[in-house]
Amino acid sequence: MSGTGGEGTVESPAVRRVARVILLDADDRVLLLHGHEPDDPDDTWWFTPGGGLEGDETREQAALRELAEETGITDVRLGPVLWQRYCSFPFAGRRWDQDEWYYLARTPGRAEAPGPQGLTELETRSVAGLRWWTCAELSAARETVYPTRLAELLRTLLDEGPPSAPVVLAPEIV
Repeated sequence: MSGTGGEGTVESPAVRRVARVILLDADDRVLLLHGHEPDDPDDTWWFTPGGGLEGDETREQAALRELAEETGITDVRLGPVLWQRYCSFPFAGRRWDQDEWYYLARTPGRAEAPGPQGLTELETRSVAGLRWWTCAELSAARETVYPTRLAELLRTLLDEGPPSAPVVLAPEIV
């Protein structure tokens, strides 16, 4: 993403366009992945499935592709964009600057995720598993979860339904 722009100059990295999925099952549990720094398995966090757009795919296509690759789940109904945010964080020895769109998706029944089906080499070194979370479990969690307000955002979503237009979240810079 970053490269040299000429003798002795370095271009700033481009902002990565990302599609993420808030996947809910019939019990309104949300599916999160358990990630960690590739070279430090003790530096952990939970995050929503999703990733960067590839080629000329749309965000909707990227959301469904990433969900299938990271969880093995393909039987979903993709809903509206719930939230948008800018985030910047260090990971795997570099800084990632991302413009993230969070899509609502539902899976029928009480789903069990088959597990990753197409992780990249970096994802293989940094994803430790996945888990369904209730809103109450998220609210009580002492572990790091991204986005950091996910428990509050999920509670509002479950109480009020999807917003009429995407909500722009405050930037998260880690």
